[in-house]
Amino acid sequence: MDNKSGKSNSIVNSKRRTLLKGAGVVSAGIASGFMGPWVYNRVYAAASDKPILIGLTSDASGQYANSGASDRRGMMMAVAEFNAKGGVLGRRVETIHFDTETTPATGSRVAERLITRHECAFLIGAVSSGVANAISQVAQKYGTVYLNTNSSSPTESGKNCHRVKFVWDGNGTNFAQAAVKNAIDTYGKKWLLMTNDYVWGHNTSAATRSLVEMFGGDIVDEILVPQGTRDFSAMLLKVQQASPQVVAAAVGGDDQKAMRQQVSQLGLGQNMAWINNQQDWPDVYGLPLDNLFGVFGTTWYWKLDLPGVAEFVERYQAMYPDTRMRVPGNVFYNGYMATRELLGAVERAGTTNNGKVIMELENLKVSARDRMQHHDAYMNPNTHQMQQTIYLATANQTAQVPDDMFTVLSQSSPEDVRDNGADMTCSLESLADTPTYEM
Repeated sequence: MDNKSGKSNSIVNSKRRTLLKGAGVVSAGIASGFMGPWVYNRVYAAASDKPILIGLTSDASGQYANSGASDRRGMMMAVAEFNAKGGVLGRRVETIHFDTETTPATGSRVAERLITRHECAFLIGAVSSGVANAISQVAQKYGTVYLNTNSSSPTESGKNCHRVKFVWDGNGTNFAQAAVKNAIDTYGKKWLLMTNDYVWGHNTSAATRSLVEMFGGDIVDEILVPQGTRDFSAMLLKVQQASPQVVAAAVGGDDQKAMRQQVSQLGLGQNMAWINNQQDWPDVYGLPLDNLFGVFGTTWYWKLDLPGVAEFVERYQAMYPDTRMRVPGNVFYNGYMATRELLGAVERAGTTNNGKVIMELENLKVSARDRMQHHDAYMNPNTHQMQQTIYLATANQTAQVPDDMFTVLSQSSPEDVRDNGADMTCSLESLADTPTYEM
């Protein structure tokens, strides 16, 4: 999709950068402490009639296509709500989307194009952690503020953190912290891991393994699940033969849907305890309840008995009356909340200057009421991950309302599930070394 015409944007950008470098121009409102390498600094007119353009970097194909669509719907509802109130800083907010295809290389190309050709002020979106990491490397090169809405590898706010990147989902360590000790106490110490064979799966299972061993459990086997797996018969035979008390699965997207269906067909969902580190709503929506075995983590549920939740669901249904998914889930929620807080940060900063927006996001605190969660949330300024309530849930076998598929079993505060490892492995670039711009 390319909705611009005229001269090549790459040529225009090159001329702008050359002018800045030769003249040593610093735009009004950009503090010198934020200045990075001149070759990438961008200073564009922020006229009141010029829209603020956001690049959406979510999947429309590949393993996470369904989640990518839900992610985008959340972003678009937040944008629509701001535009209905007059936009941001008196400017309309517009979006442009390219499919990242659940592929890191595509994510890199999309990010480069959105920044250099389309002059996007911000980038938002991710489900695959590998794709998010690729996008964030390009974003950091240009200083473009990037919101990773829905990928949850611990490395995203750990060793792969960046000054421009903010992570809005709970990560694998957070969900494992909420689930592992209770599962050992309840079901037993003999565990088996099923792991999607890419960055999120590996790092999530590693976090689970560490906690299982810390609490006296034993990992008897780890089965790797290649992305795109649709036949789990050989893997599930290994599960039967190992006869664990607990299976901890870090399997996502369409892979997880196929796994759940086949586990249920073989009756394995009742023969042992299943702990799914995180359960994204688009992965299970519409499945029979007997496919929704085990205990799983989430950041939000549409039937939470909290202020604002019912109204949020009504706004979703009014905006998306023809969407197959009749109620919002955690992926939509994360996309919406990230976009809302970004636009709010721009308003508080009074500018699109990336350094000032970054500082606003680093100091973000959101009340439980505004988050529609049980605990206040805050951005960890050291890792750029949103610290929030983590829920454990299971299938609701006595549902009285259509689509009420979950029963929420517990909620944990941000401090109860904090990922201290991320604080030790994250090393954010300085603002001085991050390129600057104002759109």
